Formats: sequence, C-alpha cells, structure tokens
Amino acid sequence: MSASPQKLDDWLDKEEVAKDDITAFPLKAMAATLDREENGDCVPPLWHWLYFLPVAPMSEVGPDGHPKRGGFLPPVPLPRRMWAGGRLTFHAPLKVGEHATRTSTIANIEDKTGRSGRLVFVTVQHTIEAGGELKLEEEHDIVYRDAPQDGARPPQPQLAPEGETWCRTIDADAVMLFRYSALTFNGHRIHYDYPYVTEVEGYPGLIVHGPLIATLLVDLVRREQPDATLQSFAFKAVRPTFAGQPFTVCGKPSADGKLIELWAKDHEGYLTMRATAAIA
Repeated sequence: MSASPQKLDDWLDKEEVAKDDITAFPLKAMAATLDREENGDCVPPLWHWLYFLPVAPMSEVGPDGHPKRGGFLPPVPLPRRMWAGGRLTFHAPLKVGEHATRTSTIANIEDKTGRSGRLVFVTVQHTIEAGGELKLEEEHDIVYRDAPQDGARPPQPQLAPEGETWCRTIDADAVMLFRYSALTFNGHRIHYDYPYVTEVEGYPGLIVHGPLIATLLVDLVRREQPDATLQSFAFKAVRPTFAGQPFTVCGKPSADGKLIELWAKDHEGYLTMRATAAIA
C-alpha cells in the first residue's frame, strides 16, 4: 500500500471546525488522575485536550484503534502513528460554562526517509476561541512510521540532562493509562492492548501517552510555581516511555525564572521528552 507525496499534499489547508461546552467533570477526573486538587473554574494548561474529542463510530475505527484515515487527517499508509510534539501559546484560560470553538487546519505534510524507513510528519494548527476571545493557539505534530524491520536495531537512546532543580517521579501504570485514554476518548491500542502493542507494532510494552507526559511536565511547573502564568510551551517526544517502570519529570528554570527547561527520563535515565515553558 502506498500514497504519493502529491496525493498527501491534497490534504494541505484542509480545515475542520469543532465546538464543545467546557464542563466540570473532565477537570475533576483529570485532577484525580494526577493526584492533585483543582478548585477553580479555569481549565489548566494542556487540559484543553480533554475537550473537542473525535467521536468515531466503531464502524469507522481502524485496526490501531484510531479513527480510519482519510477524513480530516491525510491517509498516510504507515502502520505506526504517534504524537511527536507541539508548540502552544496561551492567551487566556478556558472557563467552565463557556461554549468554545476549535478551528483546525492541516498546515504541513513532510514525507521523508530515515534510518528506520519512511516517515511522514503532519502538522495541524489549532485555534480555540470562546466568547469572541482567542484563548489558545497550538501546532500539533503527528509522526507516522513504518513497521519495524526484522532484525533492525533500535536507535541508540540519549541520556537525559543532569542538574535539574525540580523533579518528580511518576508511576504510570496500566490504570493511569486507562484513565487518560478514557478521558481523551483515545482508542489507540498501544496504550492498553498488550498483545497488540507487542505483537503487531513491535514495542516491548504499553506506551505512556505523549500528551500525558507533556501534561505532567507542565504540572511540575504548576506545583513548583503555583502563582505563575504559563505563556507558552513547546515539547518534542524523543523516545517512547513504557508503562510498568517509574519515570521522572524534571525542570530547571533560567536565572530570571522566566524560561524553564523541562525533560522526562525513563527508569534507565534515558531522555524521553524535552520541552521549554515560558512563564510570567
């Protein structure tokens, strides 16, 4: 099965508009999942991922648990799909009770060949508005990969930085993964179906959601700087994090405290995600 770059480019500038009511229960459930208290009516940074969820009928779900390709997202003919990273600018918080609109646009499609085979990167731009006010701008990177080749050696992992000022160890077990999948209506089987993730996609275990790790990095900032306002956040997934072993989220603020270097590392000390946050 193949799709030419020209065919994929037909999806460039495609637009989708979604509307949602900002309700309280997802925030309560997310707070419980992260073991923290949330008493306000504002949506914390990155928790907007609990809204505007794609709700595909079972007849339109693909073998990996995602909605079948070729709707809003281009029909990339590669079996492994993951959230590669993103860049966000926060203008104003969403609030419980608001009716919000998200406009999404396919901004870029890049088809390349790497050491592991063919890679296709798709960048989606989102803007979220409520009450006539721009709340958030986001660029979301998705990567599609070939299946692993028999006998192929995995890429050499990179050791995480040292010298963190803050750190917190997380035990992302199967229950936490289930909760986050349920909260985001994410049917991707790599997060809960052990036979599928190991036998079909070739990973050694269940994979912790990239957005969950990003949320935990921002949560670290909020725990250490509770009065700060997050202005922007950028993150990039470096290596999968597998459930069953604890991992650590780390932070190191700049001298003036306005820019924070963040990263996540697995139980072996290998870098799994890097990020930066700007606060005021």
